[in-house]
Amino acid sequence: MARFKVGVQIRPQHTTMDVLRRAWRAADAMGVDTIFTWDHFYPLYGPEDGAHFEGWSMLAAMACDTGQAHFGMMVTCNSYRNPDLLADMARTVDHLSHGRLILGIGSGWFERDYDSYGYEFGTAIDRLHALRDALPRIEARLQVLNPPPVQSPLPILIGGAGEKVTLRIVAEHANLWNTFGPPENFAKKNAILTEWCEKVGRDPGEIERTVMIRGADDVDRVDDYLEAGAQHIILGVGTEGEEPIDLKPIQRLLDARG
Repeated sequence: MARFKVGVQIRPQHTTMDVLRRAWRAADAMGVDTIFTWDHFYPLYGPEDGAHFEGWSMLAAMACDTGQAHFGMMVTCNSYRNPDLLADMARTVDHLSHGRLILGIGSGWFERDYDSYGYEFGTAIDRLHALRDALPRIEARLQVLNPPPVQSPLPILIGGAGEKVTLRIVAEHANLWNTFGPPENFAKKNAILTEWCEKVGRDPGEIERTVMIRGADDVDRVDDYLEAGAQHIILGVGTEGEEPIDLKPIQRLLDARG
């Protein structure tokens, strides 16, 4: 089996901050390569008004609680923060972690967040165009901040799979790209991203290919994801209360990696 990176997304819903902090500390101690959370204001499943926490505040805590894993948002909603402010936030969290932040970003999709917090939802293409326009601003702001990020350049991960717009944006701006399975879907999108890289003059090997998986069935299909082109397997985990978040599936991935 080819060597691959192992990541975990810890879902910030239906639990407490103490449980979340114990989970990302434990994942870091296990030796995962990356730790992510998500950027929403309400739970995505389960009781719709259950406990939930804001993502970028958690990333500041994660920066200080962990010591070896790279980490970030899977993914930041571009619509929720001014691009220049987001760049400054990312630079600051990168310093808190001594250079381990990944700036994950996407166009946004969860309409309830937009409606409740007063953001214009618009159309999917509106949000994609806003992301396209925001990325050069983020990159320019990162160039002039004093001090600059610890990492040069600060790695940008873009999440999404739209074949006409999103994957072109990935080809133009991303250091990492993420989408979902199953492996057949990942292989198709991965090939289209490579085509976009060729069209815009980007070396496809410059973009790390990550995939978000869910559950034991996907863990059992690691070989299929690697065959499809994935280099970095990220498993989402969560809890429905006070009990510890179950990281045993993450250990299975680490064992499979060897």
